[in-house]
Amino acid sequence: MKTLTTICLLLVFNIFAYSQYSEFKVYDNGLIYSQQAMNKLGSIVDSLNLKFKSCDLDKKFYSQQQTIGYIIKLDSGNIKQAKKDIDNKISIEEFIDKYPQASVEKNNLIIKRNIENYEGKKAVEFEHFDLKNNYGFSIEISDLSAYKNDRMNWWLYQYYEQRDYMDESLEAFYFPNKFVSIELPQTYGMMVGYSDCLIDTTTTKFKENAKQGWVDLPKNWTKLSDKKKTKLLDEFRTTQVIGGCSQDTSPRDHAINIALLSAETYNWGIFLKAHLDIMNDRFDRVSDGSYAWGKRNTYIKELEELDINVQDLILGISFRIENPVKNHYYGSIGRLGRALSETRNNEEIEQTILSIISDNKLDDYNRLLFFFLFKNYNYYLEDEIIKENNYQRLLTAINDFPEHYREKLSFQYQK
Repeated sequence: MKTLTTICLLLVFNIFAYSQYSEFKVYDNGLIYSQQAMNKLGSIVDSLNLKFKSCDLDKKFYSQQQTIGYIIKLDSGNIKQAKKDIDNKISIEEFIDKYPQASVEKNNLIIKRNIENYEGKKAVEFEHFDLKNNYGFSIEISDLSAYKNDRMNWWLYQYYEQRDYMDESLEAFYFPNKFVSIELPQTYGMMVGYSDCLIDTTTTKFKENAKQGWVDLPKNWTKLSDKKKTKLLDEFRTTQVIGGCSQDTSPRDHAINIALLSAETYNWGIFLKAHLDIMNDRFDRVSDGSYAWGKRNTYIKELEELDINVQDLILGISFRIENPVKNHYYGSIGRLGRALSETRNNEEIEQTILSIISDNKLDDYNRLLFFFLFKNYNYYLEDEIIKENNYQRLLTAINDFPEHYREKLSFQYQK
C-alpha cells in the first residue's frame, strides 16, 4: 500500500511539474493517431458505409422501466412499528399521518433495472434519479421476480437495526403507480441502431478470461509485421489494467495502445471500443478523485475526421433503453457532454439535443438525461455569450416538463 501511495504521489508531482501536459503523443496531423493509421481507418469506414445498408435500423427500442413515487426516511420514533405497518401494507396517507416526523418526498422519478452487482450476482435495482445531485437513493434486491412486478400502491424498504456505529433507521420507496416502458420515437431508435451497427456489438475490446497485468508497447512497434502487430494486439486484449489512483494513467495508456494497434491492423470494432473508452473514461481504478478528471481529454476530433455520423453515434449511446442488444455501449453523460463541446458542428448538435429534451413523446428519464447532456455540453463551452444564450434555450426546452421537474432543474441553473 505504501508503494502504491508513493507511486501516485510521484505521478502528481510529475504532472504538475510539466505545465504543457499532454497525455498521449500528438502526431503531425494534430491527432493522437498517425495519418497512416487514419488512412487505414478511413478505408474501413468506406466498407462500413456499405454494411449500414444491411443493418436493422428500424428495430424498436423501449425506455427503461420508470415511475413516479415517494421516498420516505425515518430515523426517530417507533421505527419498528413503522416497519410492521409497512409490512401490513399501510397506505401512504395513513403512514404520513401516523409518522409526522418522517421525511417524505413525493414526485420522484424512480428507475427499475436488472443489474449484476459488485459480487457478480444478478439483482433488481430500484434507483431514484436525483435531479439535484449524483447521490440518488437506491434499493437492490435479490428477488428477480420483482422486475416483473406491475402492482400499484406498494412499498419497498430497507430497515437498519441499531448498532454501536449506526442508529436505527428505515428508508423506503412507495409506488402509487405501475412502472412503465414506452417505445422510443423512430428517429431516436435509429440513432441507437446506428451506434450498435457502427460499434459492432458482436465483438468486445477484451477477450474472455482477460487477466490483470500490464503489456509494454515496443518502441519499434510500427515497424513490426502485420502478423506480429496482430499477435501483440491479442496480448493487449487478454490483459486488463486497473489504475492505482486518480493520477495513474496506465488504464488510458493501455487503451490508446489497443486503439493504435487496432487501427494499424484494420480492426475497426476493437479500435472504436478502445477510443470510446478513452472518450468516456471507462476504466477501473482503486480510487478516482474529481481533481484528475480535467486532464483526461475526450478526442472527438479524431472521430470527426472519419466519414461517420459522429452525432448519431454519440447520441445513440446516450439513450437508456430497456431492450439493448448484447454488448450495447452506454456512454457517460458527463464525458459525452464535454466531448460534444469540442465538436465542429455546434449549432446542429445544440438544436438536436434541445429538440430531444422538448419531445414529449419521449420518456421522462431520457429527456432528463439529455437535459444533463446539454448542461454538461454548455458548461465546457468557452464563449460566455453563447453559454448564456444556451441557458435560456435550455429553460425554454423544459417549459412543458411537469412542475416537480422544472423546479429542481431550474434551481440547478440559478446564477
